[in-house]
Amino acid sequence: MGRLTVIVLGSAAGGGFPQWNCRCPVCRLAWEGDARVRPRTQASLAVSADGRRWVLLNASPDLRAQLAATPPLQPQGAVRGSPIEAVVLTGAEVDQIAGLLHLRERQPFTIYGTTATLGIIGENPIFRVLAPDVVERHVVALEQPFSVAGIEVELFAALGKVPLYLEQGNPQTMEESGTNVGVELQAGGTRLAFVPGAAAVTPALRTRLERADVVLFDGTLFTDDEMIRNGSGSKTGRRMGHMPIDGADGSLAALADLSARRLYVHINNTNPILIDGSPERRRIEAAGFKVAEDGMEITL
Repeated sequence: MGRLTVIVLGSAAGGGFPQWNCRCPVCRLAWEGDARVRPRTQASLAVSADGRRWVLLNASPDLRAQLAATPPLQPQGAVRGSPIEAVVLTGAEVDQIAGLLHLRERQPFTIYGTTATLGIIGENPIFRVLAPDVVERHVVALEQPFSVAGIEVELFAALGKVPLYLEQGNPQTMEESGTNVGVELQAGGTRLAFVPGAAAVTPALRTRLERADVVLFDGTLFTDDEMIRNGSGSKTGRRMGHMPIDGADGSLAALADLSARRLYVHINNTNPILIDGSPERRRIEAAGFKVAEDGMEITL
């Protein structure tokens, strides 16, 4: 079993950056071609232990473009084939599963997810284009390790909520369930933790992150009321199931003393950490964090 290689396919939250219909202060810089910001696609990772077999963590709506930009994930050798062996899902939000539809050309691979996530996919007939005689679906229990492509994988609970399109009334945004999970991967004695959505850092989550060598964590919003203040939305981050970066109860404080390499991922288009040199970017960098970028490669 080799060491883990990670490619950040996409680093933005749902909608990407800049968002197609947004002229918030950060998106405006992107539309105007400001060199301090770079476009980003929606969050997904590719992980390999040998450089030949790859596992995707989530399948964003931008997956087709992400594969075109990533040579190791492109077909090689035979007329038909792919080095992608599996997709591991952390939930069933649109920006986590819509990219599965790009993988519908009768190519064998396996989808792993919780009972809740695979149940949501199973109830939507559009995903029948992933022929069941070719694409396997494996239900995974939380905290039960499994192996794929030479990597040990484990799903674990993260506080969050059901997908937006399944909300009814006032949904619970601080619950642990199979609809929002993190992923821990291990190979060659190194560990990666991927948590694209977390409403809070619980003691159990903190303990898990302490043993990781690299942590890619929810960086959706810098402040909880960010979207309300800039007029781009009516919800706080916590209402959307995402803890803010800033504040006494934000992720910057909660994860400040981790020894792991720490990167923010799933970054909303309104978040000023997307701007090189911004005060917010300088703050997280001073605390030892980095901002994930599309195409970034991490070797553990």
